[in-house]
Amino acid sequence: MATFPAMSMQLSGLLAQIVPDYTRPVSSMSPKYFEVLEQNSHIIYPLVAILTLVLIAAGVLQAWKTQDLDGLQKNEFKKAIVNELRRNITGLPGDVLAKAVGLDRLKMNRLLEQMQQDGMVVSHTNSQRLTVWRMRGSGPEQSVRRY
Repeated sequence: MATFPAMSMQLSGLLAQIVPDYTRPVSSMSPKYFEVLEQNSHIIYPLVAILTLVLIAAGVLQAWKTQDLDGLQKNEFKKAIVNELRRNITGLPGDVLAKAVGLDRLKMNRLLEQMQQDGMVVSHTNSQRLTVWRMRGSGPEQSVRRY
């Protein structure tokens, strides 16, 4: 039994000679970078927030300007829509109107909804679940069906 402690001391001595002292690996992140951020956080983070808000506002304004039609174009398209709907008294779907007038389908639907609010056109959905637009007063008004 006396040999066991002596042997373990010899073994630990050999291990100490073989294994060098532990050194921490070099980190890929520089601690100086974090120190700069911590020391100047009262400047850096508000600047990042302001820059983000400016970019978001610029994107919203850019998208808003590109999607909206100016007044002259809108009136020209309204005139073309009215002429096309007068040719087809029974009405036309929005897709057909868009092709006939030469306007994007989404812009056409937005313009037709605006014209409906102004009272120029009316719409109804037929049995094929297709919204048909026609001039107000050009045909019989759609009656409300009660079952």
